[in-house]
Amino acid sequence: MQNLFLGIDGGGTNCRARLADENLNILAQVRGGPANTTIGDGSQAYNSIIDVSHQVFKEAGLSQSDMTRTIACLGLAGAHLESSRRDFAAREYPFAKTLVHNDVETAREGAHLGEDGAVLIVGTGSAGLAKVKGEYFPVGGWGYHISDTASGAILGRALARRSIEVLDGLSEGSPLTEVVIDHLGGTQNSLMAWSFKAWPKDFASLAPFVVEHFEKNDPIALELMQFEFDQIEQFINWFKARGAQKLAIVGGLGERLIPILTERFGDYVQAAKSDAQNGALLMAQKAA
Repeated sequence: MQNLFLGIDGGGTNCRARLADENLNILAQVRGGPANTTIGDGSQAYNSIIDVSHQVFKEAGLSQSDMTRTIACLGLAGAHLESSRRDFAAREYPFAKTLVHNDVETAREGAHLGEDGAVLIVGTGSAGLAKVKGEYFPVGGWGYHISDTASGAILGRALARRSIEVLDGLSEGSPLTEVVIDHLGGTQNSLMAWSFKAWPKDFASLAPFVVEHFEKNDPIALELMQFEFDQIEQFINWFKARGAQKLAIVGGLGERLIPILTERFGDYVQAAKSDAQNGALLMAQKAA
């Protein structure tokens, strides 16, 4: 029987699966829960992967037995960590073959359709990867606690911190902090309680408020976004120093910023030619 190919893009906020036939014609695609391999013991990510896999086969009108003729490629946030990648590669999957990569590898493959070029994920987390004359150059992606400086999670956390400072009377507020304070319950106690339960995806959920108010010239939004642009520029300079001729920006926050980034940094910055799920499908097809 003909092979099927499954491409999964597992991020800190959601997990997306795309099923294709041997010619990479799309049969079905679905979205599920978070799939960062380093959150907890990895069970949440693993369960999200298995869940979207079952969903996408059902959506395509195929049975679970068809999984045994499927080559799956998983591009997962957190699989940058070698121990995490090994852990997920060793887990049980219902497929004929399962490839485990980190999400920036599949994103880069999709963004440039296998050709040379760099990619920067600017989503819940952030990480980059360039391919120059067949050589790969990874950067960032070491997690929310010590890295991910261009991410929505870090931007959202900065906004939460500024908001609690405003409530404490340590700094002046703005319409941006007013909206976010109200969104998080209106008091120091409510913000504190929210923060104790917040995952990176929860902090990242605040980033759209920053972008929205940046477009309105809110002073705090302008300050926070300048930090974001500085981080992205640092990556741009890093990629250029390694010979990358173009940079695709991907991820929910990054894609929203592309018009602003092209205005600031020119046509070196561009939208991806395709997405991470397609990148995963291309990698799965190569492994057939």
